[in-house]
Order: sequence, then structure tokens, then C-alpha cells
Amino acid sequence: MHRSPFVPICAAVLASVAGLAATLSLADSPASSSLKVISQLKLGGAGGWDYLSFDAQRRHLFVSRGDHVAVIDVDAGKQIGSIPNTYGVHGIAVAQDLHLGFTSNGKADSVTAFNLDTLKTVATITGTGQKPDSILYDSASHHVFTFNGKSGDASVIDPAKHAVIATIALPGKPEFSVTDEAGHLYVNLEDKSELAQIDSRSNKVLHTWSLAPCESPSGLAMDVAHQRLFSVCDNRTMTVLDANDGHRVATVAIGDGPDAVTFDAAQNTIYSSNGESGTLTVIHEDDPDHYSVVANVPTQVSARTQALDPQKHRIYLSAAQLGSGKDARGHRQIAPGSFAILTVGQP
Repeated sequence: MHRSPFVPICAAVLASVAGLAATLSLADSPASSSLKVISQLKLGGAGGWDYLSFDAQRRHLFVSRGDHVAVIDVDAGKQIGSIPNTYGVHGIAVAQDLHLGFTSNGKADSVTAFNLDTLKTVATITGTGQKPDSILYDSASHHVFTFNGKSGDASVIDPAKHAVIATIALPGKPEFSVTDEAGHLYVNLEDKSELAQIDSRSNKVLHTWSLAPCESPSGLAMDVAHQRLFSVCDNRTMTVLDANDGHRVATVAIGDGPDAVTFDAAQNTIYSSNGESGTLTVIHEDDPDHYSVVANVPTQVSARTQALDPQKHRIYLSAAQLGSGKDARGHRQIAPGSFAILTVGQP
């Protein structure tokens, strides 16, 4: 077939324009800038930690800390309060329309509801599944959901009644969860390397999708606008799934020991916090089907959990210095007084 001499020229021009657009997109992202640890807030104290959660409206960071939640004013750079009696706390969910926060208390099989303005406890909700871990508030159903590691199910809480109203059996051990705020929840199944989609109004599992080649998925984030799910995994892998049909879109290399991931929609940027390697992998969403690793920011070994500040485009991480000794579970012991919150951003 005769080929016009203009075809390769036009193709070359289009490729050049596409490349320039991608370059400009990366240049506009903080991922291409010199991100680094810009501050460290020493909190000290004993005990472990898990999830972080950020109240962007009040500029408060909630830090899970064993038997309580520390509340940090990130702009003032200091602790301003505490949510007590949250035994074995894992996660903190924020419900702006209710002016309430909720903690998942893993050792008490309960949820603490507290006022976001006063930080005072409003209610203790008992009767969840065993060892509630991840927790979220879904504005579509106006319900709180805990994902329970030991019993392998999810508890549905009506915050108006301060009561558990339903239980959802899950086909595996749940880890981190997200909502699309439109009637669907998604949760990683750690022991199956799968992800489950749940209808938040009928409280039924709709689908279960493979996360292969991901192994032991932990952190989960979502690009709601483009219906993309980001699962970070133990084998230094992030798997990207389509939230509509569960097909694998991409696989991205990350650091070792991730436990959390966030998505900055304004910057089209994904952050994986890797506790074993002590890095924050920064990934740019070039488009919904293509992803580029643009940085591995040095943080600190143990900095595995994180929260995103969507206004200042900063990442907050929990971390502590680890000693050479090990505890009864074989985990490296924390050096006394070393627990801190790290802030990653532009200098």
C-alpha cells in the first residue's frame, strides 16, 4: 500500500508532543522536585503504632499509639490532645458531615467515637468482629465499617445509633480499605493476595479480584476520578487495578516493607511508605494506565505508615529508632523516647 511521506512525519510530531506533555506533567508535580524529610516532631512514649489519619479541615493529624490516639496540630508543630482508652488502636476514620472521628480498638473489639472539634469521647461502640483493624466512614451509606483481622469479616456501624447493625463475611484476612463515596468499598485480602469489592448499601461482597503478582497486600489507595486502585505489597510491588472490573492495569516497583499508600489527586501522585528500606516511593500517574517512579525519598527504617496533607502536598509518617534487641514476637525493639512524626515535603 502506498504510504504518504507525511505519515511518519506526523507520527513523529505527535510522539514528540506526547513526550513533551508527559515531561511538563512531571515537571508540574511535586514528585519531580526535591522532596525530603523537612521536619521531625519527637513524641516519645512507649508502645507501637499503626495507621495515621489526617483531618484536612481542622489541620489535625491523628496518630495511633497503643492505648490512645495522639492529636497533632501540624501547622503549630505540636501535640494538642489525646483520645484515651483506645486499646490496641489501629485506624482512625474521619466523618466531616457528622463532626465525628472513629477509632478501631483492636484489643477491645470496639470503636471509640469522638468529637472532631473538642476531641472528647462521645461513645464506645462494642460488638465488632475480632481485632478490628482498618476503619473507614462511607458517606454514601452514612455507615462506619471496621475490617476485622482475626474474625475475617467487616462490621457495619450506624453512627446515629452507636451500634453494630450488620456483619459482612469476607473471603480472606482484611487489611487496608477505601471507599469511592458512591456505594462501593474495596479491601485488600492479605492472606489471599486478592482485593474484594463491597456494596456499602446492601453490605454484600460483589467481586473478589486477584492482585497477582502482588504478595501479601497491605496499603490501599484510590484515584476515584479514574477508578484506579493502588495496592502495595510485600514483594516490592504496587499493583494497579481497574475498580470497575478488577483487571490489572499496571505493576510498579516500590521499596521494601510497605504498609501504607496515598494518592494526591491534585498532583496525580502516589506515595508508598516502605518501612524496611526506609524510603518513600513517589510515583507519577502519567495517565490512568501508565505510571512512572520518579523518586525514592530517604525517610527512616520503620517509617511504614503515612497520611497525606492534600493542601500542602506533604506526607506525614510515624517512625522510631530500632534497637538491636527483639521483643517476644521477634520484632526489633524501639529505642526509648525515639518515636516521632516525620514530614516529607519540599524544602
